[in-house]
Amino acid sequence: MLYKLFNDLKSVFLVYKDRNSIAKIHALLVKSGFFGNGSCGSQLISAYARIDDIKAAVKVFDVLPHRGIDSWNAIIIAFSRKGWSGEVINFYGKMELEGVKPDSSTFTIALKACTSLLDFEMGENVRTRAVECGYENDVFVGSSVLNLHAKCGKMDDAMVVFEKMRRRDVVCWTAMITGFAQCGRMREAICMFRRMRNEGLEGDKVVMLGLIQACANIGDTRMGLSVHGYMIRRYFFMDVVVETSLVDMYAKNGRSELASCMFRRMGSRNIVTWSAMISGYAQNGFAVNALELLIEMQSFGFRPDIVSIVSALLACSQVGFLRLGKSIHGYIVRMLDNDQVLSTALIDMYSKCGLLSCARTLFDVINFRDSILWNTMITSYGMHGHGKEALSLFLEMTETNSKPDDTTFASLLSALGHSGLVDEGRYWFNIMVSKYNIQPSVKHYTVMVDLLARAGHVKEAYDLINSMTDESGIAIWVSLLSGCYNHGKLSVGELAAKKILELYPDEPGSYALVSNFFAASRRWNEVAGVRAVMKQTGTRKVPGCSAVEMDGILHSFVMEDKSHPQLKQIIEILGKLELEMLPAESNPEAEIYLYDFEKENASVVTL
Repeated sequence: MLYKLFNDLKSVFLVYKDRNSIAKIHALLVKSGFFGNGSCGSQLISAYARIDDIKAAVKVFDVLPHRGIDSWNAIIIAFSRKGWSGEVINFYGKMELEGVKPDSSTFTIALKACTSLLDFEMGENVRTRAVECGYENDVFVGSSVLNLHAKCGKMDDAMVVFEKMRRRDVVCWTAMITGFAQCGRMREAICMFRRMRNEGLEGDKVVMLGLIQACANIGDTRMGLSVHGYMIRRYFFMDVVVETSLVDMYAKNGRSELASCMFRRMGSRNIVTWSAMISGYAQNGFAVNALELLIEMQSFGFRPDIVSIVSALLACSQVGFLRLGKSIHGYIVRMLDNDQVLSTALIDMYSKCGLLSCARTLFDVINFRDSILWNTMITSYGMHGHGKEALSLFLEMTETNSKPDDTTFASLLSALGHSGLVDEGRYWFNIMVSKYNIQPSVKHYTVMVDLLARAGHVKEAYDLINSMTDESGIAIWVSLLSGCYNHGKLSVGELAAKKILELYPDEPGSYALVSNFFAASRRWNEVAGVRAVMKQTGTRKVPGCSAVEMDGILHSFVMEDKSHPQLKQIIEILGKLELEMLPAESNPEAEIYLYDFEKENASVVTL
């Protein structure tokens, strides 16, 4: 009777799953002398592991008189189920040292652990050993090798493994598709998906999530819409995770209206869904919507997390909503741990809302400062025109363990430019290259051109642009043209204006800037030409919009909007300010010629 029982231990342990029953069977095995026989030890290890008693499983393994492949696999699988990948690799190494030959299960679990640890070198060692043991064409080992390459970003190697596989299941196809997607190789991901469909296999949830994530990362809304449409046509079950990914994808791609539509149609939402929508609104400039959604989220019983809090602080900084920003700061102190991310967001919010002293006070009480925190504070000084303070803080940073990076120098140079410290800007631009071995990128050239152009050194700025090896962006030419506009440098300004229209004909703001420059030089034919191009292409400049917070209420203003209830009082205040600025009319340089895009004639506006 006992012999029959011990030969069917697996079925017994599936029936008796509580610790007391397993312990009694364990004792019976020891007393009867069956403990070290056959697969009793491995079955006992697996039984303890299934009830999450890993310590008991290890104790059983340690006292086994004979440890065969079944026992080693049992303890390795036990660690794998707990997610202890390091222990899996550790025991795999011990097994090899004891001379026990691994089998398919051993290699599969070991490769899975290497993938989890992103330890490609160790994974290659395991793969080589699997080939030596004759498992090169094993389906399970091959799938694990494929997943290792894909998760570690070795997609070309993964493709070689994939093409050699004799049988490919959905897991293999999923590994390839998600691997290409996460590497940003969207075309290959779509190609693999189509190949899978041609072989009669349907994409599962993991595949769809990988494709959606890729569309979000590379900003391909068109492909995102195609993936979404495919799921709808196939009646794909879209749970909260899939729908949240779609919301995030549309929001990151700047399609806030589609993200909002998706969000409102969702049957259920979690904190990640709310945070994704709030973040999408904030990052796309819809600060008021982001803050309204933060309040709405709490009315549904969700407590803001770090993502939603950071997004709300970004929204506060965009519209200068200081009162709410302070309230959020209080919430962080009461309910959350003020980590590096939240501290950085708070400093940025206080600075952009005009309380630079509060930003510095918060910065001073933070014990551990990473480069992002230093960069944010340096940028804060720069946007307020305190270039010397920004430079002093930069020098303080160089005396700590935080090493300045490319963003640090971009922030410093921008701060020096806003303060008119041209010589200092030139000096630190050269030091960045000679001492810190940071090669200038487009953002460094942009801030340097802005620095020089603001000070009237437009010829030097133009020569700097021509020295660039990378393609110059529109921000560089706009900075140069603005400098020419402000300092009356017509010859260089004309070159910049033509370059802007040549390289960026679809940018509405470019036409306004170029037209105003030509109007300032009284070149009305060029002004008329810009206007004609705008009419022909149907381009219209988006009206300027601003917002200000007063007594906890946000007031928004759009150009030529007359709907504000206090319009009369606002006009009266503007009239008084105009009277105070009248002495400036005597300065001929204060005349700026602006072109009204809603009219056909230029007008002179005296500042």
